[in-house]
Amino acid sequence: MHAYKPKAYRTPDGAPSDIVIFTITSTERKTAKKALPVRELQVLLIQRKNWPFEGQWALPGGFCKDTESMYDCARRELREETGVTDVHIEYFNVYSTPGRDPRGWIISHAFFALVQERWLAERRAADDAADVRLFPVEEALRMELAFDHRTILRDALLKVREKMLTTTIAKQFLEEEFTISELYQVIQTVVPEFEEPNFIRKITSTQSRKGIIEIVRDRNGEPKLSNRYSQRAAQLYRFTDVVPQLSLYS
Repeated sequence: MHAYKPKAYRTPDGAPSDIVIFTITSTERKTAKKALPVRELQVLLIQRKNWPFEGQWALPGGFCKDTESMYDCARRELREETGVTDVHIEYFNVYSTPGRDPRGWIISHAFFALVQERWLAERRAADDAADVRLFPVEEALRMELAFDHRTILRDALLKVREKMLTTTIAKQFLEEEFTISELYQVIQTVVPEFEEPNFIRKITSTQSRKGIIEIVRDRNGEPKLSNRYSQRAAQLYRFTDVVPQLSLYS
């Protein structure tokens, strides 16, 4: 222990937290009959105000202080960029390819956050950004983002799609009470190729998923219904605190 000399080792020139902030936007359909809105997965990007990559779009983020953890840094940056704190944020990878940042040896720790659209309505650019805007994810992936942020965005999308099919992360994009159709649509918005004809039966009765959601009841104990997006009233559900136990071997 006493033989350790910090000056004998090169330390990084910076350790930022970069955050991929996903949201799902909703646009009402202009139809005579009630229908689910058009939903789209979008990502929050900032337009850089300073060198390097001045004027280019990038993921929000910032350098970690020596008084905070990487998670603390990510939460602080999320709060500064969106004004929200109590949302799902999760670490998913580290990016350290030599030369990824012209400012020096910069090791970036990447997080993704899932934020409901209404919390981003009042977003505004921070002092170090020229602009802040939501972009459809597929459009953002075609853009020349600063640094290696297109790679980070692509990796984050793959991770969120995996989580959407293996956890109850869909709850982050839904109101507390929702219909099965709304849940199905949210999953398809994130994972377009997802199709399950027997979704209702499987989500409500299959043993491995049993207890993940429950019927919402009114104060009289009667099932609570909604016709917000349908002509006929549909049953409302909500997620429970049950965490599904998934295994390759059972």
